Amino acid sequence: MKTIFDPNIRLQLIKRIEQINADSKAQWGKMNVYQMIKHLNIWNQWVLGIDNNIPYKQDFLGKLIGKMVLKANTKNDKPIGKGAPAGSNFTIKEKSGDFEKQKQKLFDLTEHYGCYNNLDFIHGFFGRMTKEQIGIFAYKHYDHHLRQFGV
Repeated sequence: MKTIFDPNIRLQLIKRIEQINADSKAQWGKMNVYQMIKHLNIWNQWVLGIDNNIPYKQDFLGKLIGKMVLKANTKNDKPIGKGAPAGSNFTIKEKSGDFEKQKQKLFDLTEHYGCYNNLDFIHGFFGRMTKEQIGIFAYKHYDHHLRQFGV
C-alpha cells in the first residue's frame, strides 16, 4: 500500500502538488485551492507535531467506532470518498492569502515525513495509530485533495 513514508511516494505527491496553481478549480467540495493547501498544511503540522495548537484527544464517537473505521480505511489502496468531513480544527475560513507561500510550506511539510517521529500523535477520530496507519492515511489524505483539484 502507498505510504507517505516512502520517499518515492513523497516525490510523486510533490510532483502532483507542483501541478496546482492559484487558479486551480475544485471538481467537488466547498474548498477553493488556497483553502485546500492551507488545510493540508494545518493537518500535516498536527500529524507531524510541528507548531501544533490542536489537541491530541479522541472524540466520543471515535472511541466507539474509530478503530473499525481506521482499519477499513487503511486495509487497501481504496481512495477516500468525496464529501469526507474535514473537522472543525481544519476548516479554513479565509478564502485567499499568499498561495505560493502556502504551497512551499506544503512541499516542506511533505518532506518532513522523511524523519517522522511524533510518538504523541492521537487522531481526533481514529485515536492512537501505528506509524504504518499514519503513513497510509496521510497518503490517502493528500491523494483525496489532489484528486479534488484534478491532479
